[in-house]
Amino acid sequence: MNLSSAIAPEDVILDLSISTKAVLIKKLAAHAAARTGLTEETIHTALLGRERLGSTGIGHGVAMPHAPVPGLQASFAALMVLKKPIEFEAVDDLPVDVVFLLLSAPDGSNEYLKILAAVARRTRDEQVMKMLRGAKTATAAYSVLVEQPV
Repeated sequence: MNLSSAIAPEDVILDLSISTKAVLIKKLAAHAAARTGLTEETIHTALLGRERLGSTGIGHGVAMPHAPVPGLQASFAALMVLKKPIEFEAVDDLPVDVVFLLLSAPDGSNEYLKILAAVARRTRDEQVMKMLRGAKTATAAYSVLVEQPV
């Protein structure tokens, strides 16, 4: 799966200063609302609902908040690399510093699952994660995410 169909370069944000998981979810919702035209509240509610089911912190400093969002026509993704890791209730109890947001149309489960799987493969690759964490520009991080073979 080519992730460039799901994420645009302007949806990569580096060196973000975030203090808590709640603040991060709010920031993700605000960014996605600005980019999709949906309300921040709609996106925030969807993300919080998914987090209530269980943390989307998948381990090794990575979180993948994801949810179907009413009114969304196509999948939307964003990547945020935090300045300092935050507590996220991840499965391995380690703090999170790389966050991949994925929102989908309520009926877009097939594409949504393919994107999640592609991101999961990349985040399991130590070299990819080292390059993402070390990227100096959003363009460089975007290239690592969408072009790096895994």
